[in-house]
Amino acid sequence: MALSRGLRCCQRAFAWLPVLIIALVVLWSYYAYVCELCLVTLSNPVEKVAYLVIFHILFVLFVWTYWKSIFTLPVQPGKKYHMSYADQERYENEERPEVQRQILAEIARKLPVYTRTGSGGIRFCDRCQLIKPDRCHHCSVCAICVLKMDHHCPWVNNCIGFSNYKFFLLFLAYSLLYCLYIAATVFKYFIKYWTGELTNGRSKFHVLFLLFVAVMFFVSLMFLFGYHCWLVSRNRSTLEAFSAPVFQNGPDKNGFNLGFVKNLQQVFGEEKKLWLLPIASSQGDGHFFPMRALCEAQNPLLASEEQWEDDGIDEEPHDSGEASSLAIEQET
Repeated sequence: MALSRGLRCCQRAFAWLPVLIIALVVLWSYYAYVCELCLVTLSNPVEKVAYLVIFHILFVLFVWTYWKSIFTLPVQPGKKYHMSYADQERYENEERPEVQRQILAEIARKLPVYTRTGSGGIRFCDRCQLIKPDRCHHCSVCAICVLKMDHHCPWVNNCIGFSNYKFFLLFLAYSLLYCLYIAATVFKYFIKYWTGELTNGRSKFHVLFLLFVAVMFFVSLMFLFGYHCWLVSRNRSTLEAFSAPVFQNGPDKNGFNLGFVKNLQQVFGEEKKLWLLPIASSQGDGHFFPMRALCEAQNPLLASEEQWEDDGIDEEPHDSGEASSLAIEQET
């Protein structure tokens, strides 16, 4: 027991290693840019002040969004999605699958749950003992069910979901701007050190290495940020991009796609003045999300809005008999 507890403590401590690496790189970049470039290398006072002001604005936004991504706790489903003690006892003591299906169906009827498992069953987590809300998934690392789970990110040592997805996107955006700004302003002095026009040995090392690190991180972050921008434009999570959500009528990769503007508002909210700040403004509470099918019922033009996207793409096969059944598939 003590050994198991010790291993868990070591695992939790080790999980902070990627965050520590990022923190050390950021601290070094701050020192290299402010001290070695701006204070030592630059001679023009106007240029020095301009570089420092813009750098610190981007640095504050970058650190602020990274902090929020790390320390904003994932939101778990509310109490009404958890089994009551009586239902839990009845479910666990029941050995007949058909009766267990009835128990889950009775509970699910009282909840705004529209997605199903791949076989059409009620999405039930046997570890957390709850009916999963739409877009909710169980994180094996955090050992909890997370509302609108996107993925578990080791670089922030946190689950990215409904509560911090906006912060994570802003973190990627400001990381890109931070790296791009450093690379753009350092490049001129990189050339001067490289050609021997400047000869300060200590600053030379920091300036040269600073450009390489900024470009390396910029390229890697550019692809990741571009991918998440595409996901936001389609109102999908990373998990939903790999496996389309299943509704009562079968899988539908565009099940939550409401159109570009409304998709943005789902993540960033309706107040545009808050879009670029790491302040919670996402719509809803993470338990229920507007669905395309409901919007099409009100506006039939939406039904053909993205028909071109499906041309040439094989639809995921599904059987209507399976989709309508309430077979239990316990997900972890």
